[in-house]
Amino acid sequence: MKYIKRIVDKEIKEKLSISGAVVIKGPKWCGKTTSAKQVAKSVLEMQNPDLQENYIELANTRPSLLLEGEKPRLIDEWQIVPKLWNAVRYSIDNIGETNQYILTGSATPKEDDTMHSGVGRFSFITMKPMTLFESGDSNGKISLKDILDGKREIDGIRTDLDYEKIAHVLCRGGWPSSINLPEKQALQIAKNYIDVLCESDISKVDGVKRNPSLARAILKAYARQVSTIGSNQSIIADVRANYSDVSDRTIMDYMNILKRLYIIDAIEAWNPNIRSKTSIRTANKKSMIDPSLAVAALGCSPKEIMLDIETYGLLFENLVNRDLSVYVSSIGGTLKHYRDRYNLECDNVVHFDDGRYALIETKLGGTRVKEAEEHLLELQKLIIENEPKLGKPEFLMVITGTEMAYTTEEGILVVPIGCLKD
Repeated sequence: MKYIKRIVDKEIKEKLSISGAVVIKGPKWCGKTTSAKQVAKSVLEMQNPDLQENYIELANTRPSLLLEGEKPRLIDEWQIVPKLWNAVRYSIDNIGETNQYILTGSATPKEDDTMHSGVGRFSFITMKPMTLFESGDSNGKISLKDILDGKREIDGIRTDLDYEKIAHVLCRGGWPSSINLPEKQALQIAKNYIDVLCESDISKVDGVKRNPSLARAILKAYARQVSTIGSNQSIIADVRANYSDVSDRTIMDYMNILKRLYIIDAIEAWNPNIRSKTSIRTANKKSMIDPSLAVAALGCSPKEIMLDIETYGLLFENLVNRDLSVYVSSIGGTLKHYRDRYNLECDNVVHFDDGRYALIETKLGGTRVKEAEEHLLELQKLIIENEPKLGKPEFLMVITGTEMAYTTEEGILVVPIGCLKD
């Protein structure tokens, strides 16, 4: 099957050129191994069922033998035997060269004091499922980098990704194996992911047996909260409706495991000094690594999503967060959100490595663009008046589920998600 180029490909090569090893983290099935194989000269697949027992024994006795092979050498699912981490670090120290190893992992191993931090030897990359541009659903006619560089002639650019098609790609997700499948089969991928997650992975990650039904209930409760900053107590209360005897500690344990499996992908709060510190809400915004997992946890179809405009809007924001985080990362930026106790909010605050920043709101339909515009202008005014050192935002943008891009009278860029790329 022909390889579909990923935005992260360039980052893998760049980080290998300056580091002894690159660690690619991310959920199962998102394409980590496939992308790594485009660069690797040799491969060790720790999940090979015919050889896994031998690999584990060697990793615990003579790990250096597993590192032999042409470099860069890919060690896939290295976390199965965490001792490989220190072996790679030791090898890098001895060789003293860059471009030696690529480590991929779909789970964060349990913290171990014997594991070296990797500082100075390892670079890290978080990989997510495919963005709409990577999957071919966005035409990519509007580049975030171009906008950052001042190229902002977007008026009249169109996409054919309409309300109905967005519902489909949202439910299908960005899983590479789903992209070229017929609709019915494509929608099954995320459902299968949830099945494997709850029946197997949530227990295998640390060897602790967990209840698949409880795992599903927690996933469903979390999925109801995506794109909100509600407390975990609302999730706990939701779960307890059917599991009254389950403790807070148990529910939080399950949620921590979901983080380690890269299912939960919360967005941190932005805390500028533009109001009293007591007025800033510092809770993370709840998100999932791909909106299709939220849809699968809720048991919804594209048609059902379209009929529930509130849920559709929250899931659409999760979709935008997935794509925007990938685009922003590729051009040297990080993604956060803002909300204060006066209910002034901004869905995304993007900070770039050179100090510039931008404010971005997300609205599924065109009828709420005016509301988003007001939020953006109010926050910009607040920043300019109270924290002049930050300077004026580089640009203000509303990302929508509509079909045509334009610029408002106030200079705010209205960009359909179906036109956007990095």
